[in-house]
Amino acid sequence: MRKTEQAVERCKTMSTLQKILGGKWKLEILYYIAFHDIRRFGALRRQLGEITESSLTKQLRELEADGFLVRHDFHEVPPRVEYTLTDLGKSFMDVIAYMKNWGDANLLKNK
Repeated sequence: MRKTEQAVERCKTMSTLQKILGGKWKLEILYYIAFHDIRRFGALRRQLGEITESSLTKQLRELEADGFLVRHDFHEVPPRVEYTLTDLGKSFMDVIAYMKNWGDANLLKNK
């Protein structure tokens, strides 16, 4: 088989990253927690606007399971739960900042 006909091997790192952060809201959730200090469930939901409660819950649980967030339950009445970045999540913030700056420079030029 010629070189041009050979399948290019998939990049496992990119594939894994896409699976972890592929949720519709995950990048925005991480962005607001990191750069706007929005940590409470209700505040995140208000900030995101169109997200349903169940969808936000699912996205937060997945980010927690994947090691990007930690959930703090204060065991109070009324219930108070906050989300913060783990070290893994913090290490990803340079990537999100770069993506935002790139988007500001390249995607919003004509809008």
